[in-house]
Amino acid sequence: MRIHFIAIGGSIMHSLAIALKRAGHQVSGSDDAIHEPSRTRLEDNSLLPAEMGWFAERITPDIDAVILGMHAFADNPELKAAQDLRLKMYSFPEFIYEHSRNKQRIVIAGSYGKTTITSMVMHVLRGLGREFDYLVGAQVPGFDNPVRLSEDAPIIIMEGDEYFASKIDMRPKFLVYQPHIALISGISWDHINVFPTEVEYKRQFGMLIAEMPKAGYLIYNEGDKELKEMMIPMKEVESLYLHAYSVPTYRIKDEKYTITLGNTTIGGLTSIGGEKMQVEVIGKHNMLNIAAAWKVCEQIGVELKPFLTQIATFKGAKSRLETVVNEPKRIVFKDFAHAPIKVSATVEAVAEMYGTKRNLIACLELHTFSSLNKQFMKQYNNSLKAAKHKIVFINKHTLEAKRMPPISKEEVLAAFGDKNIVYVSEPADLANALKKARIGNDVYLMMSSGDFAGLNLTEVGL
Repeated sequence: MRIHFIAIGGSIMHSLAIALKRAGHQVSGSDDAIHEPSRTRLEDNSLLPAEMGWFAERITPDIDAVILGMHAFADNPELKAAQDLRLKMYSFPEFIYEHSRNKQRIVIAGSYGKTTITSMVMHVLRGLGREFDYLVGAQVPGFDNPVRLSEDAPIIIMEGDEYFASKIDMRPKFLVYQPHIALISGISWDHINVFPTEVEYKRQFGMLIAEMPKAGYLIYNEGDKELKEMMIPMKEVESLYLHAYSVPTYRIKDEKYTITLGNTTIGGLTSIGGEKMQVEVIGKHNMLNIAAAWKVCEQIGVELKPFLTQIATFKGAKSRLETVVNEPKRIVFKDFAHAPIKVSATVEAVAEMYGTKRNLIACLELHTFSSLNKQFMKQYNNSLKAAKHKIVFINKHTLEAKRMPPISKEEVLAAFGDKNIVYVSEPADLANALKKARIGNDVYLMMSSGDFAGLNLTEVGL
């Protein structure tokens, strides 16, 4: 097939383009701006457009399919040309669905943890030699591309978010996939630029629950109170199988986590006899993620002991509490955390691991539309409290680019509920704040969905 991507530079779009080219298709694409790491990966696979921009003349009748990314608006010249020619057109979730019609479709959804849970399931299945396709929003160790599509794999594991499929298809992506097995990790409000109210945000997950097929499996985090309440009426649906999970038993010794799975609860008491395994990931939230991944794997025939043997070697997806420096007196974590609940969970995880033994420096860049909204910012209240030193960075150029008003130090401190926060808006001031917090036995936790304005962390001693 000849396939053209409109907005090829997206995080999933470019990975899908690479996967399709590797499968033997003729692939082209356009975009008005492509950033790293998409740019280098496209260039390495000879898919980087010769010039940036939209060119209607690139859309010709011999194109078999056009795949439309979220970055392309309804008035995009290439989109209009494709519509005029009546070419076959897909959003990327539609294309994935069409390719996986005859596969068992497993979707990992939720406002947090979905990338890690998806990665964990992938890691376990790969270690057990299972054949599967996948779609995940990060680079996972052991996998050379975040997307794999094959003809023969019987199942596909997909990270499914609540964003719209495209600018001309306003369905949440996870609905397009029509999962046989779905997992929802939580429903904490996010993406205020797309879902301006908490009610509208949570309605997306309500639709996913309501549209599960007969004999479908729905796995959910019962520790999320609102999600648990949403499941109550579903217990009366005889054709739907509900499976809850929660934080499992675990302990920390010598900066190592050991998890216990397989306990049963009778009369409110947890029985002894579960299987134990030391794991590489840290934090209560990652123990919860392991429990979620186990529930998924259990539904597709994986037994507990093989699961634990494989999960013991999982080190995490890229930029998900990723250890980038590990020295006796200096540890640096990089994390994609940006939503309030993700920030809280990540800071608490590192604090739980190192307690008072080390100097925990938590640095958060507010970069998304939601996080830079002054009303939504209140959701971050106390999210950094577990750290000894707290730094919040807002690049003033990010505010200008997003056409958002300036944010003062007083507004940040009030929103976070912490007068000890160091607020900076220039890369040079961020570098100085990071250096000033250092005492020589430090754990740096660098949290951002951006890049700290391009600051070279190595040059500032990280």
